[in-house]
Order: sequence, then C-alpha cells, then structure tokens
Amino acid sequence: QVQLVESGGGLVRVGGSLRLSCAASGSISAINTMGWFRQAPGNERELVATVTSGGTTNYADSVKGRFTISRDNAKNTVTLQMNSLTPEDTATYYCNLRDFMVAQNYWGKGTLVTVSS
Repeated sequence: QVQLVESGGGLVRVGGSLRLSCAASGSISAINTMGWFRQAPGNERELVATVTSGGTTNYADSVKGRFTISRDNAKNTVTLQMNSLTPEDTATYYCNLRDFMVAQNYWGKGTLVTVSS
C-alpha cells in the first residue's frame, strides 16, 4: 500500500511564498510521475505541476514562472515551491503519484493553501 503525506500548507498574503512537500512510502516502482493537483471550492480538481522519475516537468499555464516542482527519487519526495501567490491560488493541494508499472494512481489527503489579499 502506498501512502502520500503532504505538508507545508497554510495562510499567506498576496505575493508571498509557500513550499509544499510530499513524502511517498510503500511499494513504489521506479517509473512513476509525482505531482500536485489542486481543488478550489466549487471547482474541479486541476493539475498544477508534475515531474517524472526521469525529471521531466509539466506545469499548468496559470503557474508557469511562479511555481517550481522538484523531486528526490531516492527519498520518494516531491516539493512544490510556490512564489508570487495570488488569491486564485487558494485551494486544497493534493499530492499525486502515478505508478505506471502497476497502473495505479495514488492521492494524498490534501493540504490547504489560503492566499489573503
């Protein structure tokens, strides 16, 4: 069983920064993608950023240039550095791991990010 545990959410003012971290534990294949999704009240869950085990990154247009995703394959961790935050970034952020070897998709419980104006 794979578990994802997020940390780092909180309240920040407009223009501020936050760093989210996610640690994965359990039986994880070497070929996988880790990433972050977010869901604001009344909205669907949307992709924020992903990074493959090979280091290829993908970002939503809304966060390009402001957010940076990185991972440590040895520790099975993924980090999202969020800068220049706006109220539109307010959401619950979910860590995700897609294990392609076993065709499984895992989610963390989420961490709330609130950006106040």
